[in-house]
Amino acid sequence: MDIAQLIQTVALYALPVLFAITVHEAAHGYAARHFGDNTAYALGRITLNPLKHIDPMGTILMPLLLYFATSGAFLFGYAKPVPVRFGNLRNPKRDMIWVALAGPAANFVQAFLWGALLFVLKGADVSEPFFLKMAQGGVLVNVVMFVFNLFPLPPLDGGRILVGLLPYRQAVMVSRIEPWGFFIVMGLVIAGVLSSLWMQPLMGLTYGLLNLLLTPIAMLLG
Repeated sequence: MDIAQLIQTVALYALPVLFAITVHEAAHGYAARHFGDNTAYALGRITLNPLKHIDPMGTILMPLLLYFATSGAFLFGYAKPVPVRFGNLRNPKRDMIWVALAGPAANFVQAFLWGALLFVLKGADVSEPFFLKMAQGGVLVNVVMFVFNLFPLPPLDGGRILVGLLPYRQAVMVSRIEPWGFFIVMGLVIAGVLSSLWMQPLMGLTYGLLNLLLTPIAMLLG
């Protein structure tokens, strides 16, 4: 394993990843507070301080171990989830949809902002590869988080959205998957099913939408 390459990769992606996970989790907490649950606020989790959201195992150790074990071919990690007591929400079944959607939405907005920054840097004739690659990495990281978290299986955000949308009986059935959801998702990731049937198609659509939204900026700076 090339240590120099690892250091370069960490340097490029550290800031985009920290912003991506911090704003994602803070958005969940802010949305929960808006809809009536102050749990995250009381615990100091509605903050842009990344230290409050970093999970030593999921955010640092697991990605590093996977990077070394697979020579950078496969990476996976997670942040410390923001605690939400859905029973405290004013309308739990409806409001949980918005609370769950807030995280991926925050990542989509960040992907747009990193994309806009990339066009600004190019428009300003900035040729330093480090900054250009960091902006590109910021888009990639947030698109991956946006699409991955929308996968419709609890405990991912997409699973909570699905539970909120389904009729009560079906919602209960889906919610019962949550204790095993993480292991099911990991199995699908390792088998390549999640990548081929979900990640790649939806990432393509997301990049297409971002390019459409960024077109005015590209034309203005072109």
